[in-house]
Amino acid sequence: MVDVDSFIEEKLEEIATEVGDENAVIALSGGVDSSTAAALAYEAIGDQLTPVYVDTGLMRKGETEEIRETFSYMDSLRIIDAQDRFLDALSGITDPEEKRHVIGEQFIREFETVANDVDADYLVQGTIYPDRIESEGTIKSHHNVGGLPEHIDFEGIVEPMRDLYKDEVREVARELDLEEIISERMPFPGPGLAVRIIGEITEEKLEVARESNHVVEEELEEYDPWQALAAVIGKATGVKGDNRVHGWVVSVRSVESRDGMTARAQEIDWETLQRIQSRITGENETVARVVYDVTHKPPATIEYE
Repeated sequence: MVDVDSFIEEKLEEIATEVGDENAVIALSGGVDSSTAAALAYEAIGDQLTPVYVDTGLMRKGETEEIRETFSYMDSLRIIDAQDRFLDALSGITDPEEKRHVIGEQFIREFETVANDVDADYLVQGTIYPDRIESEGTIKSHHNVGGLPEHIDFEGIVEPMRDLYKDEVREVARELDLEEIISERMPFPGPGLAVRIIGEITEEKLEVARESNHVVEEELEEYDPWQALAAVIGKATGVKGDNRVHGWVVSVRSVESRDGMTARAQEIDWETLQRIQSRITGENETVARVVYDVTHKPPATIEYE
């Protein structure tokens, strides 16, 4: 495990040295990685930092409001409504890697716009070690690593968490006194619900994915999963009332892991699974059925795309 005190001291100096007298923007998603990076950078360079939260339209239910409240102490916080731009850019795209690259480029363009406004030369990101390993290999591109566009209008990218695993990031977050809602929060992918929707992203699929994920997170909280999620994976025949419907299939996934590099599907009791399917199908008339994913990582990845 990382020596937390030494790590924080080293990274504060590293950020301050790398940014110098210039300004920086930080990509703030509300997850533990970017939040910890933001807390470090804010302590290191103070008002030189502009935290930027981009509402892509691919976020969890209530995410934007939660970010606004949690990080209100950062006076320079910017919340950007970019839902239309992201969804337009993703229109018609079905390939997972292409989705990630489109999202990565859109994020960078949003950060560049703010950077131009505040005269910032540096971008701070919450990239962690598994992100780099998976992007440098052949598993998948992360939107903040392999998914970045070739041309980036920043003098430098600062990644203070780049050598840490998720559990080590949580240790640093606790030492920085971040709220428990942040330090203990389960992972949520940078591309958001885009990687929990198989095929083209539409507003209808997004609504199903958002509401279904909300149900899963609520119902599985007592199991303390590494990650729990719901994905829209296709359509199938079902029955609603007296009518035959061709509705969405939602796959529920809950895994245990230490660092995200490998994971085991959790054993969830039948009563809980039935409660989840009842809520998801009952609260959304377009969902025809719910399935539970029992695949470990490997051979599967944790997310669907």
